[in-house]
Amino acid sequence: MEAIIFDVDGTLWDAKDEIVYSWNLALEGWPQITKRLTGEMMTPELGKPMDEIMDDLFPELSPEQQELLAKDLYRIENQWIETAPCHVYEGVAETVKELSRKYRLMIVSNSQSGYIEAMLKNTGLGEYFVDHLCFGDTLKQKGENIRLIMERGGVKEAVYVGDTQGDAKACDMAGVPMIYASYGFGNVEGDYPVIRKFSDLLNLFPV
Repeated sequence: MEAIIFDVDGTLWDAKDEIVYSWNLALEGWPQITKRLTGEMMTPELGKPMDEIMDDLFPELSPEQQELLAKDLYRIENQWIETAPCHVYEGVAETVKELSRKYRLMIVSNSQSGYIEAMLKNTGLGEYFVDHLCFGDTLKQKGENIRLIMERGGVKEAVYVGDTQGDAKACDMAGVPMIYASYGFGNVEGDYPVIRKFSDLLNLFPV
């Protein structure tokens, strides 16, 4: 195994409350929209492509309006996430540092451009990851981005760590095995290796 590729939300950290805060802050600049978001509303959206999230949360808007709103939401979110008190899962920093000694660590997310960079700045973990890619960078689905990041890194064998059925589907598309982070946001059908806490990865990938 050459590389371990990670999802972000529900796998490395839980930024749900801070995303909700930043989006509601952005919505204050849209007086025609009275809706305010909650963690309960946001949880099922995390991990989905950005366009699906906008359709789910703001179906009353036209595609053009959704696109304009999304630019504001994600711009303010990225700024806030850089320093916000997001919940990094226990053991992430120590485990990532250990794994990076033997494996190439990468990130593939369905997020907007800039979000992964903001997360890495917030956590100080940037030095341990060799590459990252997201939906906002390519406008491609996660399975395609997993293949793209492997191809541009010359990686032949990799595994993906994620927490949702969408991650499982992406792994099937990419032809890579998945490890299910059961502490995250989703439920996954199928027979996958399971980690119940992040540091369990060291049992699967000894360094």
